[in-house]
Amino acid sequence: MQGTQSNVTGKQQSRLLNHGLPLLPVRDIVIFPYMVVPLPVGRDASIRAVESAFNADRQLILVTQRQGTVEEPEPDDVYTVGTVSSILRLFKMPDGRLKLLVQGHHKVRILAYMQLQPFWCVRYAPLEETSTVVVSALELQALTQHTRAQLEQLLAMEKLIPPDVLILADKLQAPGRLADMIVANLGLSVEEAQTLLEMPDPIRRLRRTGELLHKELEMMAMQRRIQSEVQEEISKTQHEYFLREQLKAIQKELGEMDVPAADILILKERLETLSLPTTVEQECRKQLTRLERLHPEAAEASMVRTYLEWLIELPWRVMTTDHLDLHEARRVLDEGHYGLEHVKERILEYLGVCKLKQQMKGPILCFVGPPGVGKTSLGQSIARALGRKCVRLSLGGIRDEAEIRGHRRTYVGALPGRIVQSIHQAGSANPVFMLDEVDKLGADFRGDPAAALLEVLDPAQNDTFSDHYLGMPFDLSRVMFLATANLADPIPGALRDRMEIITLAGYAEDEKRHIARRYLLPRQLHEHGLVSPHLHLSDAALAHIITAYTREAGVRNLERELATICRKIARQVAEGHERTFHVHAGNVQRSLGTRKYSSEVEQQHDEVGVATSLAWTESGGVIMHAEATMMDGTGQLLLTGSLGEVMKESAQAALSYTRARAQVFGIAPTVFRECDLHIHVPAGAIPKDGPSAGITLAVALISVLTARPVLHTVAMSGEITLRGQVLPVGGVREKILAAKRAGVQCVVLPEGNRQDVTDMPPKLRRGLRFVFAATMDDVLAVALTPPRH
Repeated sequence: MQGTQSNVTGKQQSRLLNHGLPLLPVRDIVIFPYMVVPLPVGRDASIRAVESAFNADRQLILVTQRQGTVEEPEPDDVYTVGTVSSILRLFKMPDGRLKLLVQGHHKVRILAYMQLQPFWCVRYAPLEETSTVVVSALELQALTQHTRAQLEQLLAMEKLIPPDVLILADKLQAPGRLADMIVANLGLSVEEAQTLLEMPDPIRRLRRTGELLHKELEMMAMQRRIQSEVQEEISKTQHEYFLREQLKAIQKELGEMDVPAADILILKERLETLSLPTTVEQECRKQLTRLERLHPEAAEASMVRTYLEWLIELPWRVMTTDHLDLHEARRVLDEGHYGLEHVKERILEYLGVCKLKQQMKGPILCFVGPPGVGKTSLGQSIARALGRKCVRLSLGGIRDEAEIRGHRRTYVGALPGRIVQSIHQAGSANPVFMLDEVDKLGADFRGDPAAALLEVLDPAQNDTFSDHYLGMPFDLSRVMFLATANLADPIPGALRDRMEIITLAGYAEDEKRHIARRYLLPRQLHEHGLVSPHLHLSDAALAHIITAYTREAGVRNLERELATICRKIARQVAEGHERTFHVHAGNVQRSLGTRKYSSEVEQQHDEVGVATSLAWTESGGVIMHAEATMMDGTGQLLLTGSLGEVMKESAQAALSYTRARAQVFGIAPTVFRECDLHIHVPAGAIPKDGPSAGITLAVALISVLTARPVLHTVAMSGEITLRGQVLPVGGVREKILAAKRAGVQCVVLPEGNRQDVTDMPPKLRRGLRFVFAATMDDVLAVALTPPRH
């Protein structure tokens, strides 16, 4: 091994061992055997050491400094293991410095310093290689080939290594020499390279070299991936830059301005022409300054531009002028709707107050009534009468509070809430704002929209309504809010308290005929391309359509039936049959088919245990028949007909009242122990609930227990107590309309509802006899036939 590591003769080796060699401290590099490297020499002691070695046999020891920053090193500042090297070439520079080309030969350990002046001279001993790890020849061959393969991969990844290193590595068989040659070209740190230089075991040194090669491979792979990503991004950016520069050149050639700059200029010009509130104007100028500093392609620039556009386009101070001519307003309201006198009076009262007092805060009205009675169209007529813009917001199914208040600008794609969007759509700060289906608002984890509406619909605070997107107050006090609902009960109490509830009851048959003549039929003729001479609809036919083909509180289905007749006539006219088509009660069936509804009165004579009740539903008033029967049993009460809990409790109360007064009614006490009573309300698939059927259930029970028939011409509605008191109920108008449709002659209502009937138009009460009952005795005196003696 020594024979392969040195070119020095035995006589020279002996002399060097006896007399020592000059030592040259080097910085930031570790010299390995067989390594050829140029070295600059500038320190005086180092120059003298080089000259002494060059004048003798050109041999000196190269040892690395521990700290490269030390200018005048001491023996403790250099490592104890170095490399004996020979000077191949020596160049003297004009400034006195030297430049060497040296080649390492073999490793040595410094034993002692023989002199320190004028240069260092040391005694040394060769660092022999000793193998502490025993491996087989096959394993050594595999380790060597793996190391060479790693070196080849590193070169393939363009590591800065001389290409002849791979050729030399293929020829080297000794593991220690192969490791030294690779390490010398890896560019390791001084500490790591010195550790490998001092490692005497060639197998361990080769394994450590393989680990270093693996680490270099991973680092090179990571660098290439990062470089690829960076290069891809740079290429994309450069491509966009070139495209933008080309676009600028084209625009310059065409005399056009840069689009972002043009947008900013337009926003500035619009801001100068608008009269905005002070806070809004300050915010606009602040955002404009911010927009000018942003890059046009930045995502934030788009958000700021959108926010600015909303601020500038909102009608902060734009308002329409109200038409305060009360006679004209009355004409417009009558032109659009038939009846609804109390609603029209309320609107005219508001106009009268506005005429006397300017800047009155708009009322918040809520129209409650069944479908098809004209709640939404009434709002449109009010807007037309006032000369205001009309916007509509459907609240049905809204469950997100942000739909009302908007999203904050920090969210991607944020927009103002539906309130502000509708005001923007109207283009004025005082429109008529329709809030449809306010009773169908929902709530979930995203918040409660009904709670967000509290501020909107409160005249005391909606002048500073704050939308999350705008971030500044908007005055809603000049907006006239109109809400619609089918039922008032589902509306939250706090929200209902902020609104003035106006009930729109269903239409009577006479009112439906007038509406059909004045509004529905002309509209359907126009929509189907017909004129009045094409169709003659008799009053009898119209009445037959209302009673036999529709059953509703409003007129929506009536208009559909009229549309069906118009379609059939339009087809005849399109086929060339130009004439007047007469539709009367006898030939309605040709156009509309067989009748859809029969008379609601099924009893044509008095029966025991069958009483007629008046009920109110979301679609208007209806009649129901309560049936009671008695059979042998154990005193049970059976209730069927899809009855709700309240209606079941009413039946229990009716039974308890009957049992308590059994002696008065002439009922044997044993009947309640030996017989079962069964109460059934037909149309069992339809759920039924409410307390207003209490007196009807009691009449049916008493009738079957006393065998006294119930008059089939009498219908009733009222809540019963255990003491036999009759309590008032709701929906009186709708129930009376249902009684007129059914041909009932007498209506029994609680004494507490007398005023409701008095306030109704006389034409609705015409043809009916009203009995106002305070107790069940009053009801039974009218509903049951006299007892047989």
